Amino acid sequence: MTLIRSFVAVDIDNVEIVRKIEHIQREFQKLGLDAKVVERENLHITLRFLGEVPIEKVEQIAKSLSTLRYNKFEIQLSGLGVFPDVSKPRVLWIGVAKGREDLIKLAELVRGLVDRYAAHIEEREFTPHLTIARIKSGRGVNKLQDFIKQNTSIEIGTVIIDKVKLKKSVLTPRGPIYSDIFVQNLM
Repeated sequence: MTLIRSFVAVDIDNVEIVRKIEHIQREFQKLGLDAKVVERENLHITLRFLGEVPIEKVEQIAKSLSTLRYNKFEIQLSGLGVFPDVSKPRVLWIGVAKGREDLIKLAELVRGLVDRYAAHIEEREFTPHLTIARIKSGRGVNKLQDFIKQNTSIEIGTVIIDKVKLKKSVLTPRGPIYSDIFVQNLM
């Protein structure tokens, strides 16, 4: 049985916003942490990670997503944070201010459409965030704490959310490669 590692997301691909994110990533890299930044072509907000799903289910997921009806909206990206917490960081993220409720509602609708096809049950509540780096160890965590404090309320800009994408993820030694399987336009 062929399995496809997949997820449903909204891309962050506004050129001006991506440049600002890359500036933050460069500043973050100067800290010298054991971390890897997310490549510009991989910047997205995951609405639902599906995991390794059988290829036969992918068409069903796409068909289910094609019934999604939601108006396009704007989000404001601002502020930096980490998951799970600053003492043991694994993910550096940019938060969502304006449009947060819309994003949460969109994620709920998406989950309602695709949860039955997922390889796992999602226990966690959806927390709107844009992952910009993955942290591999605790080396230099004190520098990261200062960096977060300095950028707690940094304003990145606004992005129009007008598409939801079912994406395929292929893991490689250099990092994941994402490709669109299905795109549903918002109204």
